[in-house]
Amino acid sequence: MKKNNFRCLFLLITLSFFSCKEEKAVAEQNNEPSVQNWMLGFKKTTINPIMVADSSYTFQDPISRKEVQWQKADVFNPGAIVRNDTVFLLFRAEDNPAAILGGRTSRIGLAYSTDGIHFTKHPEPVLYPNDDAFSKWDQPGGIEDPRVVETPEGSYIMLYTSWNKDVARLSSATSKDLRSWTKHGPVFETAYNGKFLDIWSKSGSMVTELVNGKLVAKKINGKYLMYWGELFVNLALSDDGIDWEPILDANGEPLHVFTPSPNEFDSHLTEPGPPAIYTENGILLLYNGKNLSGEGATDKVPEGTYCGGQVLFDKNDPTKVLARLETPFICPDLPHEITGQYKAGTTFIEGLVYFKNQWFLYYGTADSMVGLAIKKD
Repeated sequence: MKKNNFRCLFLLITLSFFSCKEEKAVAEQNNEPSVQNWMLGFKKTTINPIMVADSSYTFQDPISRKEVQWQKADVFNPGAIVRNDTVFLLFRAEDNPAAILGGRTSRIGLAYSTDGIHFTKHPEPVLYPNDDAFSKWDQPGGIEDPRVVETPEGSYIMLYTSWNKDVARLSSATSKDLRSWTKHGPVFETAYNGKFLDIWSKSGSMVTELVNGKLVAKKINGKYLMYWGELFVNLALSDDGIDWEPILDANGEPLHVFTPSPNEFDSHLTEPGPPAIYTENGILLLYNGKNLSGEGATDKVPEGTYCGGQVLFDKNDPTKVLARLETPFICPDLPHEITGQYKAGTTFIEGLVYFKNQWFLYYGTADSMVGLAIKKD
C-alpha cells in the first residue's frame, strides 16, 4: 500500500488530555502543535527500583522437565495494564545469572498492585517456551519484552519477541484474564505470502486511546495500527491485532516512518516503547533511543546509552512526523540503571497506564530490574 493511499484510512477523532513539561521540540511543519500540548513529562519515584530478581520462585519447565528458578537472574522490560482498579505488570524474567547477555531464557511473569508501586508476583510465569507448535520460534532464547493492550471487547493482546537465538520475531498472544494466554505465533507469518516471516522484528506498539480513564486499543476505519521495529520505527495494520501487515515503501520493504538522528541521543536506533496514544494533537509514541558508540554518537549522553524519547505523528497520516523531542525525557542516572547486564546504562520504557488520575511509566533498568516514573495531572 502506498503512503498516499494510506492517508485516506484515518478519520479525524479528537481527544485532549496532555499537560506540559519544559522540553525542546523539533517540528517538520510550521503549524505543529506546541510542545506543551502534546508531550508527557515524568519524574522517577523515590522507591526505585520497584521490582528485582528473586531466586525463590520456581516452576517445572516443560522443555527440560526440571525445576527452574525462572526469575533468578533478572526481571525487567514490563508491559502494563489496568484491570479492576489494579495495575498488572507482564514482566520479562531471566533464569540463569551465569549466562552472558542474550544467553539466558526469558519468560513472562505476572504481578499486581493496588497502588501501582508495590507489586505481588504470581508464583509461576504465565507465558514461556513450551513443547508446542511455537517452540521453533520461542526456544531456546524464550519470550521477551511484552507490550499489552486491552481491546474494546475487554480481552487482552500481548505483542512480544520470540527469540530462538537466530532471528527475533514479533509474535502475539491473547487472553481474557491476563493469566491464561493463547499464542498465535509471529505476527507477519501470513502477510504478503510470508515474505516478512524471517525478518528481524521486535517491539510492537499498538495505538490506543484514553476512554473513560483507561487506555484501550483503537481501530481507525476498522483497522488496528502498530508502530514496530528496533533500528527504525515501521508501521503495520491489522483486523484483529493478532496478524499484521506491514506498510511498505516503493521498494516493497517495510516503510521507515521514524529513523535515528545523527549526533543525537537516538543516533543508533529508535525503538517503540509502550503502546502509542491517539490524541487530539496526533498519535504520541514514546520510544527508546540508543546512542551510537564512536562516529555519529552524541556526547550529551554516554555512548551506547538507552534513553526515552517522544515523537508525535499526524493522526490523519500516521506515517508523518509532526514533532520530536530534541532531548530525552528519561535517561539512566540511578546506580541500578548503569550497572547490571547492560552497564552502558538503560531506561527502557515499555509499560504505560493511566491510573488514579496519574500516568505511570514502567521501564527496564540495565536489563536487570524494573523502574517507575510518574506524571501527575
